[in-house]
Amino acid sequence: MAEDPNERSDQPVVGPQTEQINLNLHNPVQSNLYGSEESKAAVKNLDQLLLGSERNLKRRDTAHAADLSTASARKIWRALGFPNLSEDEVYFTQEDVLALRVVSDLVQRDKLSEEAALSLARSVAQLSDRMVVWQIEALVEDMVAHQGMTDAQARRELLHVLPDMVDPLKKLLDYSWRRQLSAAVQRLAMRGERADGSTESLGEHGTDVGGSSLPLARGVGFADLVSYTSLSRQMNERTLANLVQRFEKRCAEIISMGGGRVIKTIGDEVMFLSETPQGGAQISLALSRLIKNDPLLPEARVAFVWGRVLPRLGDLYGPTVNLASRLVALTDPGGVVVDASTASVLTNDNRFVLTPQPSRNVRGFGDVQPVSLTQGEGPRLEDEDE
Repeated sequence: MAEDPNERSDQPVVGPQTEQINLNLHNPVQSNLYGSEESKAAVKNLDQLLLGSERNLKRRDTAHAADLSTASARKIWRALGFPNLSEDEVYFTQEDVLALRVVSDLVQRDKLSEEAALSLARSVAQLSDRMVVWQIEALVEDMVAHQGMTDAQARRELLHVLPDMVDPLKKLLDYSWRRQLSAAVQRLAMRGERADGSTESLGEHGTDVGGSSLPLARGVGFADLVSYTSLSRQMNERTLANLVQRFEKRCAEIISMGGGRVIKTIGDEVMFLSETPQGGAQISLALSRLIKNDPLLPEARVAFVWGRVLPRLGDLYGPTVNLASRLVALTDPGGVVVDASTASVLTNDNRFVLTPQPSRNVRGFGDVQPVSLTQGEGPRLEDEDE
């Protein structure tokens, strides 16, 4: 079909090819990342293994093969995190054609709106991007630490190690995704929604800083390393990376142990979610305690608030999140604080000792009374795992 130069890039992810675009960024795979011919050959072989074949399609050919316009295909590629490509770059394979059809079929068969289909594509792309970087760095660091290689040597050796890792990592990814999806379905089933579809209440004393318009009652917590900025100035790159990775690892273990979820990490800070106020309080205490007892980590400040939140794209939004984030800055090193409303939810639980602190002016919330949270009677979270 002839090209129509007037085709708009905002048309839906369906329809015939009719657009011409002119973008000029080099294919990153074709750039000279490795000097030796052996390394270049290893890159090419690994690329073909991962993509199913040698790259043999340009963007227009790929869109045509998927029965899409280049504008529609480009929207999917952007959602998947692909770079801008010039007209003549040979970048795609038949696997890319199939991927385009998977996303577009969700829309064409009226299973999802275009917006939802692209959102699902972005979720896969953004999380898998972080995942593969993490995996590569873990493999490189292992070779440096245990095989005496330099960083450059380890990255060249990785080209020969990865082919044997592809199948195990694919199986682990598939298994983990199915497990996580199952866990998410179980959480949905346990959220106590009534037959009329309304969500669970916050309880007699529940925090409602999020307002009744926000859909879910959840706990939001932040753990923040003390003196991270000054420490980062004194450390070299590898030592700082080890510190951050150790902090993230310990936090992820504790949060998972307590039935919570890591929402995101930002350098020296971890944000987590809990399904119950009691669970969030236990996680908060365990985080503070175990990080304090780790000789390789500085102490942490932890704040936790129970309230209503808005979940979107794997993140959480709303005043509950903002209050928890601002309370952590008011916490003493090694301490845990909650707000007064969250404390009222926990007040009759002898596992927690709640000590009101002087009111503080918190930006956006006015006067807020922090309440110190410490361990009371009964087993600690980490004891229950033994």
